[in-house]
Amino acid sequence: MSRRFTLLLAGAAVALALPAQLQAATVAIVNARILNPGAPEIASGTVVVRDGKIAAVGANVATPAGAQVVDAKGGVVTPGLVAVNSGLGAVEMPMVGTDLRVRDAGVGAAFDVQYALNSDSVVIPVARLGGITSAVVTPQAEGGQGGAGDHHDDSGEHHTSGAATSERAPNLFAGQAAVIQLAKDRDMLVKPRVAMVSPFGDAGARVAGGARGANFVLLKEALADVRAYARNRAAYERAGYRNLTLSRADLEALVPVVEGRTPLVAVANRASDIRAVLKLARDEKLKLVLTGAAEAWRVAPEIAAQGVPVILNPVLNRPTSLETLGSTMENAARLEKAGVTVIIEGAGGAHRAHEMRYNAGIAAANGMSREGALAAITINPARTFGVADRLGSLAPGKDADLVLWTGDPFEPLSRPQLILIRGEAQPLRSRQLDLRDRYLDLKRPLPPGYTH
Repeated sequence: MSRRFTLLLAGAAVALALPAQLQAATVAIVNARILNPGAPEIASGTVVVRDGKIAAVGANVATPAGAQVVDAKGGVVTPGLVAVNSGLGAVEMPMVGTDLRVRDAGVGAAFDVQYALNSDSVVIPVARLGGITSAVVTPQAEGGQGGAGDHHDDSGEHHTSGAATSERAPNLFAGQAAVIQLAKDRDMLVKPRVAMVSPFGDAGARVAGGARGANFVLLKEALADVRAYARNRAAYERAGYRNLTLSRADLEALVPVVEGRTPLVAVANRASDIRAVLKLARDEKLKLVLTGAAEAWRVAPEIAAQGVPVILNPVLNRPTSLETLGSTMENAARLEKAGVTVIIEGAGGAHRAHEMRYNAGIAAANGMSREGALAAITINPARTFGVADRLGSLAPGKDADLVLWTGDPFEPLSRPQLILIRGEAQPLRSRQLDLRDRYLDLKRPLPPGYTH
């Protein structure tokens, strides 16, 4: 038996030694090394959970009377990880299609992923075993995601350049994102309509007829129409107003965007595209988030000056198109040094969302601070998408979403020993593990198909 396989089985055995279910209303995790973004590391501390919320965190926290005690034995406790660009709950397998993309250009900005969420998705337990307890589920743009390689693509489909074929305006907007929690047998939705997604660069050019300039012209016209609609709803209802480029549903969905209440998540990779999007946000007074951002390091001072968060995959250092020639594994570190809020994602959407902790470790290995890397997969996405009052860190009053690890969460061989979501222990199982265990014993008297 290989050493690697032995270590994996040992990790599983450690996990099984902890209580499968937490019965008490109050739980105290003691003797834990606590890593909490924005706070000093606690070498040996206690986390108290009461009624699904964090009650106390610290080195000198007393264990409440009657609490169920979990001895971490030096294991690491972190907040539950917050995945971004994940597709979790809306994707099963690449070749069967996805609920993240709209084909008909008659629906764009109004598309809302919350109505497609499936808490029984077999992908969710895999992500949960990667320490992910919540996720930002974002729609995919019809024009593709630009040149970021496998960035957020669960569809298994490829896109060619060219205009949208609908008689209506092209899908300049992919739709609205939602925040979910990955608890088993619980309502997933934390907050709907947390962001609007729009493609730029090569992807934006494709939905606008083939040219970047057309994308910006059409988008600025659409935003002007949204403002006109917001000022003249009564006239619009009476059909006493000029024709607008978007449907009523799309106009309504974009009102919070033009008012600066809902962020616009802009898919852009090339430095010049990022500069153009930054200018658009200034001119239109938009709240902006960049994603893809392969060459963001080249524009880091401008991004920082504008206070724009950046979602990226630090592993994507191989140019996959002309708009990602400046890709580097030091992207996250350079942005952090410039003062940019960095958010780290997994690769390839839902099926590789669990890799986000590995990616954070790789970012740290390439110059990012460990504290910044942890924040990039916890509190930074929670703040950016408006759920930091509940998620992203260990603080009294927040949801008790946390993970107890066997070791350093950035290390691939570390495993969750205990996962809490809203204070409830989650099963440490997935379909992959079930299949592994089913075929692990090859000396069964009957084939597995006869015994299961």
